[in-house]
Amino acid sequence: MQADATDDTLLISRQGRLGRLTVNRPKALNALDITLYRAIGAALAAWRDDPEVETVLIDSTSPRAFSAGGDLRALHTLALDVGPDAAASVFRAGYRLVSVLAGYPKPIVSFMDGITMGGGVGLGAHVRHRIVTERSVLAMPEVAIGLTPDAGGSYLLSRVPGLYGLRLALTGGRMKGGQAVVAGFADRMLAASDLPDLATALARRPAGEVVDLAPAAPREGQEDLAAINALYDAPDLATIRDRLARSDAAWAAEDREAMAQASPLSLLVTFRAWHAARRLPDLNTVLEQEYRLIGNLLRLPDFTEGVRAKIVDKDNAPRWLDGAALDEAAIEACFAPRPDTLDLPVFSEPV
Repeated sequence: MQADATDDTLLISRQGRLGRLTVNRPKALNALDITLYRAIGAALAAWRDDPEVETVLIDSTSPRAFSAGGDLRALHTLALDVGPDAAASVFRAGYRLVSVLAGYPKPIVSFMDGITMGGGVGLGAHVRHRIVTERSVLAMPEVAIGLTPDAGGSYLLSRVPGLYGLRLALTGGRMKGGQAVVAGFADRMLAASDLPDLATALARRPAGEVVDLAPAAPREGQEDLAAINALYDAPDLATIRDRLARSDAAWAAEDREAMAQASPLSLLVTFRAWHAARRLPDLNTVLEQEYRLIGNLLRLPDFTEGVRAKIVDKDNAPRWLDGAALDEAAIEACFAPRPDTLDLPVFSEPV
């Protein structure tokens, strides 16, 4: 095995024909920061035209988490101490990496073993071969911290069959490995114990051949999609919440409680963004929408308040913007163009 020196939060190695990128921040559940985004992007750029690297594997050192998402503590501090545009620049780097991962000319395999949320979904769920296990838990929980599903998550959610993706977007609902396969966030579910052998095989044989021949474990199903569609097929968020309040289904009560704890502004923005993403033609145009939304939401107080309540102080009592006071203009402002653009890269450019 040939290893390359780098910051120890990303382990870069070569094993036969395989280039391996292993996220190594286990105490932070492999939270992603701009250093990691840049290091992953640089490795992909170096391997793009390297004939000795035929496949790339992205995994982590922790069985608990592939990646729990962006480093929210660091983003919270950056937004408060430097300003929201500084925090937006980190999101920008992450979205540019998502675009590179999705369009990379060589096969990329991700082992989304353990917690995979937010930016972790961005890192693992847009590549060619997406593997989950019995330990996998996937979610886009951004409404709980005053944001909206991002890192290409709204693209995936908008392509889930029926309105299940809208439900996940508005509640931050979690998917087990098999559910993630059904929803289109992953391609195959394997036993976690099989991953080392799969990595060894990837170093010797083409990725498509190895992954396609790997034994698949049983897939979990979703809840009753027809019942979800009946409640979530609505012209506005208020109608959905009213239907949930009148339903006696246990899952409806869980959805109602999740929305009650979320940022009212985030819910309104996410409802509109999900429907808009369904009409957008591809991942890159959805990423552009996400960047406008996140950049504008970072200028409002709900993000720093949500992170304070959920992660910093952990009192779980966020003081959100008053939902009753939010008018159409407030929602429109979140979709307004920003002075900067995402400017998605070609592979020769740095992330």
